Amino acid sequence: MTRAGTIRLGSFEVDRMGYGAMQLPGPGVFGPPKDHDKAVAVLRRVAELGVDHIDTSQFYGPKVANELIREVLHPYPPGLALVSKVGARRDETGAWLPAQKPDDLKAGVDENLATLQTDRLAAVNLRRHDDGETSIDEQLTAMIEMRDRGLIGGIGLSNVSLEELDRCLGRTEIVCVQNAYSLADRTSEPLLQRCEERGIAFVPFFPLGSAFAADNPVLGHPGVVKGAARLNATPAQVALAWLLDHSPAIALIPGTSSVEHLDENHAAADLELDDQARSEIG
Repeated sequence: MTRAGTIRLGSFEVDRMGYGAMQLPGPGVFGPPKDHDKAVAVLRRVAELGVDHIDTSQFYGPKVANELIREVLHPYPPGLALVSKVGARRDETGAWLPAQKPDDLKAGVDENLATLQTDRLAAVNLRRHDDGETSIDEQLTAMIEMRDRGLIGGIGLSNVSLEELDRCLGRTEIVCVQNAYSLADRTSEPLLQRCEERGIAFVPFFPLGSAFAADNPVLGHPGVVKGAARLNATPAQVALAWLLDHSPAIALIPGTSSVEHLDENHAAADLELDDQARSEIG
């Protein structure tokens, strides 16, 4: 266990530093990895580090990330929380398309289970996208049905508003929320606060800034750069440590296709920020 401690994720107690499998497939999260052996090495290192929370999805590749996870880690250790998401699909060009209808969500869970070769996922996030046709209420009904059938251990939400989270909490337990959040993008702060109040794991995506953006206001933040130099750390480590320091509800799943970066990210959970870094980052 890292210095950052653990957090509750449904029926699992996981380290607050997990791993996200989004970068295992090829460029644009599409097709096979550039180097299959390197992708395998990353997942083997994930196991060596004792990482017990892996975030993935059938539409990463599609199915490439799941197939790699199965290849390297199956049969899965009892304490490993495999978390996936549904609500999108890919076409033959790699475009991201919504798959929001209840039948789409059910098919997505079935596909995840089949590719990962498991009977149950620790949690599945409903990746919300307003298609103008499907209400979050009917989506939630489908998710509850799958949980009650034992296919998923807990229901998560992704890309949701505070109002949508509260609406769902009025009907059932939510075990995690995944929204974009970083020291440079705190738009979802109200959701983070609600998660903290309700004991829900908040799992930010793009914690180091978007991998698809030209400029990175996280790693280039003056407070991050100064803190990294002073604390003998990398900017990425300081940015991740800031998130863990910012709220006890935050659980991280930074993704990488590099063993070196995986080790760097994992070590961030043992980095203690000083008051100067907190002040400079704000």
